[in-house]
Amino acid sequence: MLSSRIALRGLRLLAWRGLSSSAHTHATQEKGVAAPVLDCSQPQYTDRPDIPLPDITYITKYNLEQLKLKEKESGPWSQLTKDEKLALYRLNFQKTYAEMRQRSNEWKTVLGVVLWFVGLTGLFYWWGLAYVYQPVPHTFSEDWVAMQTQRMLDLRINPISGFSSHWDYEKKQWKK
Repeated sequence: MLSSRIALRGLRLLAWRGLSSSAHTHATQEKGVAAPVLDCSQPQYTDRPDIPLPDITYITKYNLEQLKLKEKESGPWSQLTKDEKLALYRLNFQKTYAEMRQRSNEWKTVLGVVLWFVGLTGLFYWWGLAYVYQPVPHTFSEDWVAMQTQRMLDLRINPISGFSSHWDYEKKQWKK
């Protein structure tokens, strides 16, 4: 009894340490790597086709080159080159609307995995039919079931509300 409690406590410790976020944070702090912290009180950038204008810009901290480009943005746009206009767009948005709506080929992977599992299930089913299941007993044959039914009728099994109550003994047929 005591050894099973100790084993259970050890399993809990091992499993909990692997799943616990506090254990992960503690382990990363020991290695000198800071775990990323997401501030959920601030708006987050997301690329979604149903909300094409996110709450904040894609890049929030600009380097020197990007700051110069932002200063040029306040001037006339006719003086900006096409590459500068594209760079300004990429400062605000990670993807264009067309890029957000572009289809991925992930469905092929999902379909492949589903078909793989269906095939594996088919193999297990075939293995069960070939090596696990016994042949069907002879009592399931139609002749045997007919003989058993006739015997139950001859013995008048449960004549009030059961099997025999549905048989008309004078006409020798089932009641309608």
